[in-house]
Amino acid sequence: MSAPGAVLSRSPAPTGGPTGALPQIALAGICGGYAVGAAFGWGSAEVALFMGDFGLSVAALVAAVSCGLYARRHHSRFRPAWILFAASSAMAGIGNGIWGWYEVVQRTAVPSPSLADFCFLLFAPPAIVGLLVLAKRPVTRAGWICLGLDAWLIGGSLLTLSWSLALAHTSHLQGRSVAQAALSLAYPLLDIVLVSMVLALHFKRSSVHRSAVNTAIAALALTVLCDALFSSPLLREHYRSGQILDAGWFAGSILLAYAPWVARRTAPGDDDVQRLGDDFERAARRAQPHGSRPIAGSLAALTPYLAAAVCTLGILTNVLDGRRLDRVVLFTGCTVVLALVIRQGIMLLDNITLTQELAQKENHFRSLVQGSSDVIMIAAPTGVLRYVSPAAAGVYGRDAEELVGSELATLIHPEDLGRVVHEVRRFLAASPETEPTTRIECRFRAGEQRSGGDGWLNVESTVNRHHGGLIFNSRDVTERVRLQAQLQHNASHDALTDLPNRALFTERVSKAVTGRRSTDHDTAVLYIDLDGFKQVNDTIGHQAGDELLVQAARRLGESVRSGDIAARLGGDEFAALITGDGTRDQAAREFRIHEIADRLRIKLSEPYPIDGREVRVAASIGVAFAEPGVTPAGLLRNADVAMYRAKQAGKGRVELYAPQMQAEVAHRAELATKLRTALHEGEFALLHQPVVELASGRVTAVAAHARWRSAQGILFTPAEFLRVGERGRPGEEADRTAELGRWQLEEAVEQAALRHHAGHQAPVAVRLSARRLLDADRKGMSPKMIETLLARHGLPSGALVLELSESDPRIPLDELERRLVALRRLGVRIALDGFGSGYAAISALRRLPIDVLRLDRGLVDGVVESARLHKITAGLLRIASDLGMKSVADGVDLPEQVLALRSMGCTHGQGMAFSGPLDEHRLRRALTLGAYPVPEAAGGSRAVVLSGSGLPVRHGGAAGPDSLTHPPLRSNSETPVPPT
Repeated sequence: MSAPGAVLSRSPAPTGGPTGALPQIALAGICGGYAVGAAFGWGSAEVALFMGDFGLSVAALVAAVSCGLYARRHHSRFRPAWILFAASSAMAGIGNGIWGWYEVVQRTAVPSPSLADFCFLLFAPPAIVGLLVLAKRPVTRAGWICLGLDAWLIGGSLLTLSWSLALAHTSHLQGRSVAQAALSLAYPLLDIVLVSMVLALHFKRSSVHRSAVNTAIAALALTVLCDALFSSPLLREHYRSGQILDAGWFAGSILLAYAPWVARRTAPGDDDVQRLGDDFERAARRAQPHGSRPIAGSLAALTPYLAAAVCTLGILTNVLDGRRLDRVVLFTGCTVVLALVIRQGIMLLDNITLTQELAQKENHFRSLVQGSSDVIMIAAPTGVLRYVSPAAAGVYGRDAEELVGSELATLIHPEDLGRVVHEVRRFLAASPETEPTTRIECRFRAGEQRSGGDGWLNVESTVNRHHGGLIFNSRDVTERVRLQAQLQHNASHDALTDLPNRALFTERVSKAVTGRRSTDHDTAVLYIDLDGFKQVNDTIGHQAGDELLVQAARRLGESVRSGDIAARLGGDEFAALITGDGTRDQAAREFRIHEIADRLRIKLSEPYPIDGREVRVAASIGVAFAEPGVTPAGLLRNADVAMYRAKQAGKGRVELYAPQMQAEVAHRAELATKLRTALHEGEFALLHQPVVELASGRVTAVAAHARWRSAQGILFTPAEFLRVGERGRPGEEADRTAELGRWQLEEAVEQAALRHHAGHQAPVAVRLSARRLLDADRKGMSPKMIETLLARHGLPSGALVLELSESDPRIPLDELERRLVALRRLGVRIALDGFGSGYAAISALRRLPIDVLRLDRGLVDGVVESARLHKITAGLLRIASDLGMKSVADGVDLPEQVLALRSMGCTHGQGMAFSGPLDEHRLRRALTLGAYPVPEAAGGSRAVVLSGSGLPVRHGGAAGPDSLTHPPLRSNSETPVPPT
């Protein structure tokens, strides 16, 4: 039985206990009380007449009201039946009332025939039609014909038997009129029809409202039985109202009054059940093919033949009594036989049609099974395969005949067998209504046609019950399983290097820290960054960078131990999880991990052959141990901090994490936050330091310096706040440094334009990183942006000098040269800052369009005391002179340095020997004066420079050697008191 059928056929649960039985007890009490009264004659003849007439009338009218009220309140398919039963009961009530009028009121004998007889006769037709409504409707036209034939077979048989036994004698009674004879025959004939309908309905009633239908059938059967007894001439001659026979009619009326409410008592949701049943019956009729009918039960199938046997019994009764066959018996018997023959013919044709349809359906389903791409297998309860569809050859690579007879357990992978057996047992133990099917996925042994050997396929099966066994509807899902595995692998591995990605690595670190080996404190995480990888992308291209990452990942995977895990976290960042060996000695574990990390560093720093060239990058590695209490995220963060410490310490090295590193990171983060806030809040100020011609003291340019004015009024120098950007992470701090550089350039150009319009023609020099100039996508430091800036403020050509402060040899000089050439076309002059300190200065000098060389202050500080440094500085200045470039010495703080540099050929100087960084007011006053006094050689007049950063003041005329006063020595980067 299917699940819907099982649910629908299950009887509804009763809604109450004692309360549900109370109406039945009351009903039994009323009927029993009436029967006791009738049995004892009600105590007097008058009461007996009253209860026998008006008592039956009231009971019948109660049944009419009950059925009518139910039909009015509840609209269902059976509503017409209850209306007809109400009309039938009303006729019986009126008939009994008329009978009582004659006997009780007028105290006369009831005439025959009378109006009461016609009312009693009208009781049967509505009841017959109502029973037809209650009967299950046939599906086909042949079903309707068979229903009519069955009714006639039952009715004809009963008529034959009744006529043979009693009715023939009744029809021949002398002294009766035609109406009386007809009336005496009408009662039994209508009763026979009612009995026929009751018997037919008993086998063909609807499953919906079963309790109500059974009660109505019982009520009508009881009424028909009493009518049959009343029709007997012997009993009718001695009948008096109020006798025991009236108790049967009374009980029949009360049962009919109670019938429609039975289902409402036992199932409050009867309307919903009825609608569901009606929908189910309609669905069954739609699903049933044309020309077929539902198979009745065995008793229903035998009903026509039992009726024919009854008819034969009636005829044999006449023959055995020696009486001549009556025409009615002969005619009725012939019609019954004819009806039986016709019905048998219809059933024969119906069976032929059903057989053809069954064969057609069997061929149809055989074609579906054999042509299906899924494999259908039927297994016995022992696990032996009884049937396997031909699709097994294409799916499993094994013939169906080969699989039939084999045990299913031998075909399932041993690792999956236990799970499959457990699921099958659970499924068989479950209720079929709650779980009609289940799904099992396992590996199935494939034949040589699929795997070329003894391979396995991933198979998904839908399992159904079948006569104690199981039906498996299986399909090959190997490709789907492979795709799912590939998708899962892709989700947890890097697409370029196929190493575990950050998510999987974090999961493995979490298991190592919190799992069963969490006590191994020598477990460590190595955080690896490739130094110089960005330059590989910028110079050779991203394709070469990808190839380098692939080779680095391969080296990393080959270098770690089998139990360790290597991963790519993103970009050029890699990581490795080194599991511990239980070492408790801190020095020993640090030595072991440092040795592993250093081996990885050396391996990753070896040249990479890419496109016929060797590319070199270094590896900075940070190491953090899984100390007690550390979380997986904390362990990764510690290794990351150690890696950036390695990069700050010079790159290409290994650093072990120490707790103070985190404090430094927090301090840098705090400074970075303050720097960002100061930049957005306008706390930065721009000072300018004069650039002086050493021969004449004339101010030829001004150099812009950014200062950060704190809340306490102190100006911090670039050496104090820019190292936050230098030590920070490239992605975060480079943005902030670029933003500060852009602000410095825009502010310097704007102030220079204002001074130019005021008549001060001195150019402004702004220090700019060569890397920032190349990185056009970060804050817009492109030649186009500089051109737009100059045009917006109206700064003339030649009024801006850009000092390149980058000496990294990995900078692409070709691109830098193109950008500098574009800037020179705009009238921007280029100065090479820090000349003499970087090992790439000569290459930059050879390749780039340089106008000015700025000597590094390291060459100026000891130029007077060191003869060796004197020669080096003199040689560099000679190179600048030979190339036709101007030279500017940075950090000229002493008069002796001025004399020495001037004698070497240095053209310009900048430092405390002339002036420190000035605010705008003091700068304009210095530019108005136009020159600073310069020291003269021995024997000449000498200038006196006052302390502080104010303008020089000359005291008197010629002065002696002792008249030169030096200002206090102070770095050009120190401004403890803000200028006013």
